[in-house]
Amino acid sequence: MSYETAVTSMFALGHELANTPSHKFDLAHMRVLLRAMSHPEQRFPSVLIAGTNGKGSTAATLASILRASGLKTGLYTSPHLVRINERIQVNGEEISDDDFAAHHGKVDAVAERLVGQGELPWHPSFFEMMTAICFAHFAWQRVDIAMLEVGMGGRLDATNVVEPMVSVITDISLDHQKFLGNTVGEIAREKVGIIRPGGVVVTLPQQPEANGVIGDTILDLEAVGVSAVQYVPPVSPASPEYRVPITEKNPVPRYRYPLQVMGKQILVESPLVGRHQLRNVALAIAAAEELGKKGLAGITPGTIERGIRETRWPGRFQVRPAEGGWPEMVLDVAHNPAGAWALRSALSERYDDRPLIFVFGAMRDKAISEMTEILFPLALRVIATRPENPRSASPEEIQQAGVRTGAEIEAVADAGHALERARAIASHETVIVVTGSIYLVGEAMRSLGLRV
Repeated sequence: MSYETAVTSMFALGHELANTPSHKFDLAHMRVLLRAMSHPEQRFPSVLIAGTNGKGSTAATLASILRASGLKTGLYTSPHLVRINERIQVNGEEISDDDFAAHHGKVDAVAERLVGQGELPWHPSFFEMMTAICFAHFAWQRVDIAMLEVGMGGRLDATNVVEPMVSVITDISLDHQKFLGNTVGEIAREKVGIIRPGGVVVTLPQQPEANGVIGDTILDLEAVGVSAVQYVPPVSPASPEYRVPITEKNPVPRYRYPLQVMGKQILVESPLVGRHQLRNVALAIAAAEELGKKGLAGITPGTIERGIRETRWPGRFQVRPAEGGWPEMVLDVAHNPAGAWALRSALSERYDDRPLIFVFGAMRDKAISEMTEILFPLALRVIATRPENPRSASPEEIQQAGVRTGAEIEAVADAGHALERARAIASHETVIVVTGSIYLVGEAMRSLGLRV
């Protein structure tokens, strides 16, 4: 099977959330598939990372720390920005086209056989297939450790078949209510499904409802709760003395601040910008320390410092300097109200005196009205558009959702023309902000030729 055929076959299964029937969320079926594959998920240790926002940033930072510690490290994240291969990485390298096609062919053949024999009632979903391919690749590559970002929820997510060395829970807020519940407490009860009896869970204080659920689960399961609060800097690096100066050699924003880690002072220099990212970096540091205590070799204050500095996580307040006739741009995948607040804080901190033009597109099932109320008041103008996804809201729906903000909102049918329209009306001082959906940011990156 060719790579192109494998990818086409994957997307023929449907988007991982679009029209997903409730019976797809059943770990028993995932376990049947993996048993038939001789349990690749049991051939490497792993870390499970769940939450609403910050899962990917935490996973990417922790993976970078472990790579810097000399460990062959797998990273599984979702969704992707540009290519499906981005989801599965070993030591920072995406799975190759040939390897993806080979693993897909084997997993698909097993799945078809199980369906034919009546051991599975239906073909595995897109995300179940991706997760099985990921496990097969990591086992084949003999990774020392794998970071597994939960796709959605936790309790019934396909990744939750592993026995993690450490579980990590990032900030929890409202999102995917159709599947996870209508309150923070209900959603938290799905997220804490990754905590194991007697296991280690790393987290930070957050909303009271989430705190209560996490705390009760830790007590009920006699797990070990580890707070990362000591690694959140006491003075905000948003203050000028903590910002790395923007120069020709360093054209993108960074934060720099000292921390005591494992009994030594390190200098954290993070390319992940925004006050919310301080919490994600803290979670990664605490998780790395716990992995070291559990016997994972090579993790030191120095490797933690280097790993943070070398983290790459595109599309998260990614700044593209002015060039080639384009003004400065920010690309950020904020796709829910919590992400919108984080983006607003980072924009206010960096661009308080610069005019902003938003190119905004979102999925119809998101809290679009609330996101527009958070972001659009910052904008000189908004270009509402539609990413290439069946769940996308139309530009006219976004206009209607944002009408109360008083922002000037212009509808443009597709992302490419929306970017060109933003460039046409931008001045030299203007910053174009592309946000609202990971799919829109991915299309913008393809259009601009940006490397993931």
